[in-house]
Amino acid sequence: MGRMKVSLAALVTLAFCFSANACPPGDRAALLAFKAALNEPYLGIFNSWAGTDCCTNWYGVSCDPDRRVADIVLRGESEDPIFEKAGRSGYMSGEIAASVCQLDRLTTLVVADWKAIAGEIPACIPSSLPILRIFDIVGNQISGKIPADIGSLGRLTVLNLADNKLTGAIPPSIVNLGSLMHLDLTNNKLTGEIPSDVGKLTMMSRALLSRNQLTGSIPSSFANIYRLADIDLSMNRISGSIPAQLGTMPVLSTLNLDSNRLSGSIPTSLLSSAGLNVLNISRNSLEGNLPDVFGPKTYFTVLDLSYNQLRGSIPKSLSSAKYIGHLDLSYNHLCGPIPVGSPFDHLEASSFANNDCLCGSPLRTC
Repeated sequence: MGRMKVSLAALVTLAFCFSANACPPGDRAALLAFKAALNEPYLGIFNSWAGTDCCTNWYGVSCDPDRRVADIVLRGESEDPIFEKAGRSGYMSGEIAASVCQLDRLTTLVVADWKAIAGEIPACIPSSLPILRIFDIVGNQISGKIPADIGSLGRLTVLNLADNKLTGAIPPSIVNLGSLMHLDLTNNKLTGEIPSDVGKLTMMSRALLSRNQLTGSIPSSFANIYRLADIDLSMNRISGSIPAQLGTMPVLSTLNLDSNRLSGSIPTSLLSSAGLNVLNISRNSLEGNLPDVFGPKTYFTVLDLSYNQLRGSIPKSLSSAKYIGHLDLSYNHLCGPIPVGSPFDHLEASSFANNDCLCGSPLRTC
């Protein structure tokens, strides 16, 4: 009889330990349903998703102090030993199941660079994951629209939906993401206009919207975003003029507007900006003369004004610039002598090709 009591006590202790080390059944069930919608045939990363404790040794899963699932981080391009041992990047098909929305304590959802994950973004994510901070699904085949209520993710700091097949417009609610720092919608099939009040995203440091089918004009409210260092709107169908306010932004260092349908003249503020050091406004329909506003503070690692309708001469003040790395003025209607000295003494003829009547080194003599 005594032996029976001991074994019962041990059993109770074992059961207690078991429950203490198990994650909530609801979280575990949600993860297993999430796993069931995906197929990862080569690395076996989901083999670790076994047993009752999804907080320990489940690949890519971590929990908060209350043992609720807080992070799912699954990257198909990683330095993890699993990838190095296999000598390959990841490949996964299937889709992101709506069961992920049952993980209401999730702060990080990364399912990135798996190449073949398709389907749509679960519509329940914005309303069901109130404390989500990072949402990164770059490098898949995800289609459909960005959820209309994406703006309700009030704590989101990173939204990376790049390199997918998303369609439709950028939801107007996106401007309500008051904590957003990094926005990347590059290389999708998004249409419509950039929300005119994008300037409400006052915490944002990077706005990457290139390689879509966006139309309309560049919102001047971008200039209201004090921290914004990188704007890339290249390879879209954006028209109208370039807002002069962009040249007054205090920390903007990279502005890529190439391969659009922009017209009008180049704002002098862009070329006289002391902070801007990468400016690519090539392959548009910009016209007028090149502003003569360069000086000792001018520092461009890239200044590409090629394939436009620029006229007049090359400003002599360019030779007073502190540094000009890559300069491309080709395929315009420029005329007259190329200034002498730096940076012109290290540039090749291709930087000036196909203008109306430029002359001087490195082209023909005047």
